[in-house]
Amino acid sequence: MKNKFTILGCGSSLGSPWITNYKGNLNKSSKNIRTRCCAHIQKGNLSVLIDSSPDIKNQFLKNKIKNLDSIIYTHEHADQTAGIFEMRPFYWKNKIKIPIYGSRRTIRALKKTYRYCFVEEQGYKPIMKAKIINKNFSIKKNSTKLSIKAFDVTHGLIKSTGYLMDKIAYISDCNKVPQKNLKYLKNLNYLILDCLKFNRHPSHFNLDEALNLIKITKPKKAILTNLHTDLDYFELKKMLPKNIIPAYDGLSFSY
Repeated sequence: MKNKFTILGCGSSLGSPWITNYKGNLNKSSKNIRTRCCAHIQKGNLSVLIDSSPDIKNQFLKNKIKNLDSIIYTHEHADQTAGIFEMRPFYWKNKIKIPIYGSRRTIRALKKTYRYCFVEEQGYKPIMKAKIINKNFSIKKNSTKLSIKAFDVTHGLIKSTGYLMDKIAYISDCNKVPQKNLKYLKNLNYLILDCLKFNRHPSHFNLDEALNLIKITKPKKAILTNLHTDLDYFELKKMLPKNIIPAYDGLSFSY
C-alpha cells in the first residue's frame, strides 16, 4: 500500500460557502467548496488524522477512509476539534480507546470541552485516551511507524502546533514561525501552509506572508490551505509559481 497524504478540508473557520450561502469572491466550482481544515495520513495500514473538523464525517465518507488509529491536534479551536464526537464508531469498531496527541495546552482544553470523550459519565464509556506530545514522538501499528516532530508556531494570541513527518510539514493555523523552528521546514518535499486572505490578519498568514515563508524555506512543493472566501482557487492558481498550489478538498499525493 502506498503512503498517502490527503487534505480533507482546506477552508477557513466557516468554510465556503458560509451557512448563509455567502461566497465572497469565489467562482462556482467544486474546488471552491471548502470544508473546515484537517488532513489525513495513510502510512501502510496506519491511519492518522490531523484535527477533527466539524465536517469530519462527510470528509471521511467522501474520501472513503474506513479506519482510524490516532488523531493529532494542532490546537483547540472549534474549527479543528468540533468533530471529535463523530469518532465514536471507530472506538466501537476497534474496541480500543482512540489515542489523541497534542500540546499540554491543547489536551487540557480538549479534556475540558469534550470531557465525555475522556471520562465515563452518565453510563457512557470514554472513547479516547490523551497523550501530551514531546518534540519527537511516534505512532505505531504492528510493523508500521510514523515518526513525527512537533514544533510551536504562533497563531494570534495562542501557540499552535506544526507537524513534520516524512519530509512533509503541516501548519494549518499560523501567523508566525519562530526563527528557531525554521530549521524544521528545510529540505521538505511538501509544505502545507496557512494562507487565509490577501489582506493581513492578526492570527493567520496572508498570501504575501505565506509566499515569503515558502521563499525562505524552499520546499519542493507548497500547498496553501485555510483559504477564505476572497481567495478563488483558479485566480490564485494563475498567480502562483508551478511549485505552489492552492489546496482543494480531497487533494492528495502519494509519497
